[in-house]
Amino acid sequence: MQNLSVTLVQTTQQWENKAGNLTHFDGLFAKLPATDLVLLPEMFHTGFSMNAETLAETMKATGIAWLKKMAREKNSAIYTSLIIKEDEQFYNRGVFVQPDGLVHVYDKQKRFAMAGEDLVYSAGAKNTILNWRGWNIKLQICYDLRFPEIARNSVDANGHADYDILLYVANWPERRALHWKSLLIARAIENQCYVAGLNRVGTDGNGLTYSGDSMVVDALGTVHGCAASVEEIKTVELNYTDLLTVRQQLPFLKDT
Repeated sequence: MQNLSVTLVQTTQQWENKAGNLTHFDGLFAKLPATDLVLLPEMFHTGFSMNAETLAETMKATGIAWLKKMAREKNSAIYTSLIIKEDEQFYNRGVFVQPDGLVHVYDKQKRFAMAGEDLVYSAGAKNTILNWRGWNIKLQICYDLRFPEIARNSVDANGHADYDILLYVANWPERRALHWKSLLIARAIENQCYVAGLNRVGTDGNGLTYSGDSMVVDALGTVHGCAASVEEIKTVELNYTDLLTVRQQLPFLKDT
């Protein structure tokens, strides 16, 4: 199994300004190193907005088209979320976009009621696990992080785990940064997997401030993180042999 490089694009977002955000991301992508997977913030080209009627797109509109273009040009997968309208309902939809144009979809299951997300967006009904370059990857979004039951990993009779990497893209406010950092580490340890959490920085249209604190955590809880409150691009290499060694030496997943 080859190692997998994951690039965290910790950046600010312009409030409800799709064109401005895409232009900003164009500049950031020009600086990206060669990588296997790129993470962008939740609702990447609008910010975490409840203005779904105005901002929602279809799966054939500008946001997905831009992500497909960048994935193809960089020969890298991209994971993020955006506002999608489908069957007269709105979703905070995670999209894992491959260079060949294939898109894996995950609709956020746990909606953040404190911001009214539950009043605007429909909840996803299922988990999504996909395979990318030999690694099994599970998709999650922001508030999902508080609910360990929907991230629970397990192994089959042959010792094969459901997934190897757990991804979170977020707009997680600075005032609860300790929760963000602590829960990412907990999810990695309890599920014996790599966890990559990508959060934004800056201030949104509601006056909320974000500190980023994006990170990759290994199965033992070791953190490789971005600096707080600044834009930063950070690439971390995930080692499959190291992951298997942890699972073999500490076979906790068989008891779940």
